[in-house]
Amino acid sequence: MEPKSTDLLQGTLDLLILKALALEPRHGLGISERIEQMTRGTFRVGPGSLFPALHRMEERGWLLSQWGASASNRRAKYYRLTAAGRRQLKAQTERWGRISLAISSALETS
Repeated sequence: MEPKSTDLLQGTLDLLILKALALEPRHGLGISERIEQMTRGTFRVGPGSLFPALHRMEERGWLLSQWGASASNRRAKYYRLTAAGRRQLKAQTERWGRISLAISSALETS
């Protein structure tokens, strides 16, 4: 059975984008595909959500972009993490760990 697509919680998209870029630079479609892969199809990020988030994150200094050629030899904007982006990934990962632990604990309480 295919997993159902789920809406992203506020603040989660940035974390997933940062994680998708942790290993290597990617273009927009590559980021979207990596997020879908990492979440086993649970989250599918469309361009209407992805590109505003990428621009916002670039303005905050978490990402840098550079034009290049995609695998299909099309012009594409590639994004990569900055040092500030790596620090943000670490901070958000720790924060998400605390949040998910608290929610799990609350759901297990009878």
